[in-house]
Amino acid sequence: MNKNHYVAIMAGGIGSRFWPMSRTNYPKQFLDILNTGSTLIQSTFNRFARFIPKENIYVVTSEHYKEIVQEQLTEIDPANILCEPSRKNTAPCIAYISYKLAQLNPEANLICAPADHIITDNDSFESICLSALTFTSNIKALLTLGIKPTNPNTGYGYIQFEQMAVSNNVYKVKTFTEKPDRDLAKTFVASGDFLWNAGIFVWQIKNIVKAFETLLPELHEMFDAEKENFNTEKETEAIERIYPQCVNVSIDYGIMEKADNVYVIPSSFGWSDLGTWASAYENLEKDYLDNAVAGNNVMIIDATKNMVHADNKKLVLLQGLEDFIVVDTKDVLLICKKDKEQEIKEYVAEVKRNKGEKFI
Repeated sequence: MNKNHYVAIMAGGIGSRFWPMSRTNYPKQFLDILNTGSTLIQSTFNRFARFIPKENIYVVTSEHYKEIVQEQLTEIDPANILCEPSRKNTAPCIAYISYKLAQLNPEANLICAPADHIITDNDSFESICLSALTFTSNIKALLTLGIKPTNPNTGYGYIQFEQMAVSNNVYKVKTFTEKPDRDLAKTFVASGDFLWNAGIFVWQIKNIVKAFETLLPELHEMFDAEKENFNTEKETEAIERIYPQCVNVSIDYGIMEKADNVYVIPSSFGWSDLGTWASAYENLEKDYLDNAVAGNNVMIIDATKNMVHADNKKLVLLQGLEDFIVVDTKDVLLICKKDKEQEIKEYVAEVKRNKGEKFI
């Protein structure tokens, strides 16, 4: 393994679209949504540990989740759990690990990846990541992994790429498009030169720091001013000074959409961002009536195409429903049409307004 290869697992989100299973104090990255025997963050850590030195794997998360990360990732050095005092989107998160590594190892080559994605072909993922790290070690590039689309999904962003490769399976990025409507998504997929944006990035630390300096100068100034405190006992205090001043901005909007040295590797490794209950439905095995069931004591009678999640100790009997999401937890029961799953965040906001924080 290459000692200059690093990973930052981004694990600070609250996963509100997976409510009521995902809660503010225990969000989806720490859950075994698909009943695989491992939580999402455990699967992500193990996937990277195949080809990245474990001492070079970092987790960037909310300070509220530090103990959960330690409990679930017993092999990680507690010093490698970086705690954000507030949620400020992906640009400050990536700036934190980047300026820290710039002080620790200026030759660092970094992969940034979400904690809560599903990847079913680990061999292909490893091969593509190593190819990406090789490319970024030789080229002043900001690289992203794009997923070859299998359908006109409106829940993902899209990346358009030039058709002439600059290296083996590496292409210059032309445009980024946020979640399109269905007609536009169909056009993208039919064109053959668009990919889903997986939110997985690869770059040399010196190149991403330069991008912050050029494109997000205010963030750069704040982190650069505190750089001498990183990797010392003063780091936590430095971050607590920086974060209240940070703008809430994504790395996509702040840097990737504006930089002129952005490249993409078209990839197929069984990827899903597992962002909604419908995506969980797609990733679970179905019974003969096309129901996806996570739970050992769920009985289905004359019901089809449902997504059902229940505690293994509870008997749940479902009759007559079609295309529903049914999620049963110890204190909340959600029954929702599958085609309304994008509105679950709004339902959570309504619960908060009417019932307070108790069920959130």
